[in-house]
Order: sequence, then C-alpha cells, then structure tokens
Amino acid sequence: MSTLTRVRMAYARIDAVARPEVWIDLRPQADVEAEATRIDERLAAGDHLPLAGKLFAAKGNIDVQGLPTTAGCPAYAYHPEADAPVVARLKDAGALILGTTNLDQFATGLVGTRSPYGPVRNAHDPTRISGGSSSGSATAVTLGLVDFALGTDTAGSGRVPAAFNGIVGLKPTRGLVPTTGVVPACASLDCVTVFARTLPEAEQALAHMASPPARDLPPLPQRAPGPWRVAVPPIAQLGELDPGWAQAYEAAVTQLRTAGVSVRTLDLTPFTEAAAMLYQGAFVAERYTAVGTFVDKLLAEGGEASATLDPTVGGIITRARDIHAHQLYADQERLAALHTRALAELADADALLLPTAPGHPTLAEVAADPLGANARLGRFTNSTNLFDQAAVAVPAGEVDGLPFGVMLIGPAFTDERLATIARLLQPEARLAVVGAHLAGQPLNPQLLALGARLERATTTAPVYRLHALPTTPPKPGLVHVGEGETGGAAIEAEVWRLPAEGLGHFLAALPRPMALGRVELADGTHVSGFLCEPAALEGAEDITTYGGWRAYLKNRR
Repeated sequence: MSTLTRVRMAYARIDAVARPEVWIDLRPQADVEAEATRIDERLAAGDHLPLAGKLFAAKGNIDVQGLPTTAGCPAYAYHPEADAPVVARLKDAGALILGTTNLDQFATGLVGTRSPYGPVRNAHDPTRISGGSSSGSATAVTLGLVDFALGTDTAGSGRVPAAFNGIVGLKPTRGLVPTTGVVPACASLDCVTVFARTLPEAEQALAHMASPPARDLPPLPQRAPGPWRVAVPPIAQLGELDPGWAQAYEAAVTQLRTAGVSVRTLDLTPFTEAAAMLYQGAFVAERYTAVGTFVDKLLAEGGEASATLDPTVGGIITRARDIHAHQLYADQERLAALHTRALAELADADALLLPTAPGHPTLAEVAADPLGANARLGRFTNSTNLFDQAAVAVPAGEVDGLPFGVMLIGPAFTDERLATIARLLQPEARLAVVGAHLAGQPLNPQLLALGARLERATTTAPVYRLHALPTTPPKPGLVHVGEGETGGAAIEAEVWRLPAEGLGHFLAALPRPMALGRVELADGTHVSGFLCEPAALEGAEDITTYGGWRAYLKNRR
C-alpha cells in the first residue's frame, strides 16, 4: 500500500469515527498528502525510510512545527519554530504526523476530562473516561486513526490511557528520550512515551526517538542464571479494585508462571507510600515552576481567556505555589528512604507486575469527585518516575467487556528486559500467507514490524485456486473452490505467529478486495489467512498451475 493511500484511508477513518474531541489541531489533508507523495517518490528512488507509511500523532504539549502548542489551554498557545526532537526523528525515518491530540490541561491529571476541548471519551465505552493526561493520543491509536502516538508520563499518563483503551504504553527510563520541545509538567520527572496497538510497533517507534543515555548508566544488579523473576504483591495490598480486576490480575500472574517465569511476593508498601507523595507532598511544587506564573497572570486578568483554564488544574497549580522549601527537603529525605526499601523488596527480581490502575471510572464518577477519582488512578503508577524506573503497560484481557491492563516496572535502563517479559503476556495468533507477505516478498516487513515470526512453510489443502490481481504491489488472490478435477489445488503457504493485536491491525487496514478468513492447510488444520472476494477475479490471470506465488514470479522473470 502506498503512503498516499494510507493517508487517504486515515482521513476517511477520522471522518467516519466522528470523535472531534481526540484532536486539538488536525493538519490539512492536502498538506499530509503532499508529504506522503514525496515519501513514495523517495522510496521509489531507493531511499531507506524504516517508518515510511507509518502515521502518528503527538500530545498537545509536544512541539509540532506548523501547529500551535497549547498544552490543552488555548490562551497558552505558542507557535514553535521547530519540531520537538522526538517528532523530528520520527519524521526523518519516514513517519507522517497528522496532528496534535487532546490532553488533561498542562498534563495535570490521569482522567482525560480536564480540557476546554472537551473530555475524551473511551474508545470502547463512551460513558467512561479514556484516561489521561495523554487521552487523545491513546484514543487515536485505539480507534485506528494513527499507527502510534506520543504521550508524556509524569504520574502514569503514558500507561493509564493504554490500560483503559486496550493498547500498549511504553514509559522509557527518564532521559532515554529527549523532552526538549515539551511543555513540562514536572520537568525532573517527565518522560515522552509511545502508544501503539502492539508491542513491536511501540518498540520500533521508541527506537527512533531514543538518544544515547545523557547520564552515566548505573550498575545493574548482576542477574543470576535462571528464568525471569517477577515480583508481585499480595492481593490484599492492592487495595480496593473494581469488580473482577483482582481475578484478571491473578490470571496475568498465572500466565507468567505458565510461561516459565519465577514469581515471588514482595511488600508493596514503599511503592504506594511514595505514590501518595507525588500530589500530597512537596513535589507538586514543580508544576507551579512549569506554568504557575502564566496561570497566576491568566487568573489576574480574568475575561474570556481565563475561562479556558480548567478549575481543577488551576487549583492544583496555584496551591503548589505556597509549598515551603523545607517541606521539599523533608520529602526528598523520606523518598530516598522509601526508594531504598523498594529496591530491597525488588532484590533480584527482574520486574514488578501490577495492575496499571485499580479501576475504570465513568465520566459521571469523575465529574462528581474529580480529585478523589484521579488520586485513586495513580495508586500504582505515581511512584515509577519518583523511583527513576522504567515501565511498560500491556493489555491483559477483559473484564465485563472492557480492557484490563497490567504493567511491568523495573530499574532504570531495563527497558528491553521489561519488553521481553511483557511479550509473555501477549496472546498470539497464527496467520497463513500465500503472496506478498511471504518471507522475502515486498509486504513481509509489515509482518516483521508487528513482531511476527515464521512458524513453518507448508501448502494449503487442495481446495483453492490462485489468481494474479492487477494491484500495486502485485499480489495474488486466493479463492476457495472445493475439490475435484476442475476444482482446487494445493498452494504454497507460510504460517506466521504474531501478537493477536497485530492480527486485528491487519484486519483494520486490509484493503478490498482482500479479506481475512479461515484457510485450510495440507494437514487439515485451519488458521486465519488472506482470501480474495470472488468479484475481484474478473480479468485476473489464473495462476493455480504454478503452485504458488513465488513460482509464478520466477516464471515471469
């Protein structure tokens, strides 16, 4: 599929889902199409663009040249002279940005409702919150509007929206990804994060955003040989969870055990005590440092501009102005002691597994108690950046039809280790391919980008016919016709394993006349695979006698 076609499909999808609250500023389609055409021309000329055709969005506190940076407050808006480095690096790799997304104002919140651009409704249940503060970015990914999106994470904003929308959220080690060109929430804690439907897609984007470490790497504990070791707290220490969430968490723990992981318990107390300090202690004063002078001036001037200041956000920031310096030093001392205890609890564990959030509130519940609902959501996420840790949030099933998510947390610079363990929590699907997705063929990189791996080469059962479709790039159409002399034949095929979310990604982006259906293999088993609508075969060459796509291409050459 050309980049230009991908862009046109994305804008059609944006119109179809009709979720204007996701965006703060959406780029004109003509501008993005012009960039897409240039990328297609560069690819045709042989340029290497590893993210070519990938579409992304950036949270509205991240600079995108040509669009205002609002941080969720129209009166704060400024026009950046350049892209933030994270945006520039993705564009250099061939990715196209569609626009900036809605957020809890000044990245202050975990709910996704504190915005003059409107609350961002959950992609699965519009009566529930999307999670914040990176609400628009996570929802844009879930709805299939973009391939990945950038958020930020100070207290959990790159993880809670991922859990509520059933996608992946990567929160890298602080400093691994530059925060230049990002409106700070708490500058010493902020991280730029990635949302994607699958872990491989998120990792691919993060790899292009990352910089060499800007600080000396701390010596990681020497890991003794053996299976992965994951620490989990007793269920009682998780506190009140939504109905069914404790059971879903225990199922994730069981899944790790089944995969061969060594699971042991730890005392969660130092983590939850530190989490409470992020907003209840002196560390919130850094939010006043970031935008407090602007907020004071806006409130003093009054008028229409001040009406765009979210009252909950304004209250949090202005109260932070009056925190005394001695309280900050006392909190730093207490945090250091809690950090020491937390490290002792983790000991030789490779990661800590927790629910990403304790529950998923409705919009009405947040409106009734905005501070209380938000504080509850950060119970497990608030301590991560205070303790200088990395984290990855991944889907872990459903509860009552809504996504449930867990996260793995580990020491700084264990990002790859956490992702490796997280893969054990991702259900897999099998996909049969017979054409352009075969190993070495033009569309095979789409499979590889989703973390797919080849399981085996085989053939279909002798009940199919293969046709060469007049498409770009060329690809075959597989049609089930049944047995008999004038019926079908066995066609060369490959079976690939990939994350289940990746199969859904293929289905969402699959252009007609292709369709995803059940393909019967030579051994009588059935797996998902690419089939073709019979109506598309008119005028297409029947190439069944070649026995497969590769043999047909070889004969043509």
